[in-house]
Amino acid sequence: MAKQHWKPGNMLYPLPAVMVSCQRGEERPNIITVAWAGTVCSDPVMLSISVRKERYSHDIIKETGEFVVNLVTRELVYATDFCGVRSGRDVDKFGEMKLTPLAMQQVSAPGIAESPLNIECRVTEVKELGSHDMFLARAVGVTVDEKYMDASGKFCLNQSGLVTYSHGEYFELGEKLGKFGYSVRKKTGRKKRR
Repeated sequence: MAKQHWKPGNMLYPLPAVMVSCQRGEERPNIITVAWAGTVCSDPVMLSISVRKERYSHDIIKETGEFVVNLVTRELVYATDFCGVRSGRDVDKFGEMKLTPLAMQQVSAPGIAESPLNIECRVTEVKELGSHDMFLARAVGVTVDEKYMDASGKFCLNQSGLVTYSHGEYFELGEKLGKFGYSVRKKTGRKKRR
């Protein structure tokens, strides 16, 4: 098998494509697209986002200590890309993309109403890493879109058309290949007679 060796690079793909919303005081709310986002702890529930220091949202999040992570669906891909390449210094991203600010219960920053899931976050630590600062945050609230609830009350997030980011491109999640623990689950049913 032929392989090539490259210099170090961020090649851990795919990643969740998320829109992070934030707001400072009475200023208009802003959205930044973030691919460097992930879960860091389940108890307490924590996540991280990494943002370049020169980004408009960086100072807003650093000053307010809060933000909302909004998951992205197929319908939101265009807005996601737009919010990643335009600056909130110059553009009202909610207005330009016809997105609806959604009041949250635990933080002052709005969520994005069109997102299937909004995670309210409070920053616990800012780690200066180089090109990006990592905002470690505690998830203090979650809002879900009821249209993805089934008759038994289960939230069916995987049916919302979630989007991932991989090597500069956006992809919708596809075919289900398994379920956590399926590789060690005992088989049910009777053994066949020989």
